[in-house]
Amino acid sequence: MSLFGDGLEAAVQKAFTRPAPKTAPAQMRYLVKQLKSTRAVAQILRVSQRTVERYVKNQIKKPRPELAARLEREVTRRWQPQVRARARQQAATTGGIVIDTRARIGYTAPIGTTDDARLRHLTVALPPQYAARLFDAQQAGAGDQQLQQIAAEGLKEMYFQDGGRRAGDLEEIRFTDIEHIEFEL
Repeated sequence: MSLFGDGLEAAVQKAFTRPAPKTAPAQMRYLVKQLKSTRAVAQILRVSQRTVERYVKNQIKKPRPELAARLEREVTRRWQPQVRARARQQAATTGGIVIDTRARIGYTAPIGTTDDARLRHLTVALPPQYAARLFDAQQAGAGDQQLQQIAAEGLKEMYFQDGGRRAGDLEEIRFTDIEHIEFEL
């Protein structure tokens, strides 16, 4: 995925009510239950159907690192879809989203103003419409650049223009050298 996409996903995962299965056999059983067949699980994990069956029966317990990573990713992606949807819906309608970032942030402004990018550590609460835009774009398969642009627009409105109270001639906010980004619902 991407820096912004992974950050959004981590924020949603904090809403989970139960931990996802940790052991490889339990993860395989969960995927088989979700996908309804060992063949489908084998295809998404790029292993043989027999290998999946052996994990389900506890004949194999420790996968190689690359398989463990794929297994973890697929289980997490499918874990608690209703809780995930409810968290996104709440953020998009009432709660909004908080961005905590440490990055070099600059902006495009009229001549005569200082628009040099500088390192900033910002923690800004964005209103629900930005959370909705971020999650909609993520669902549509938007890349990191598009998610970054939506977050920059939110920062422009809420931080640089103080929620619209401070009229400004800022045209565009840009992130460079992102050291840290975290989202919280």
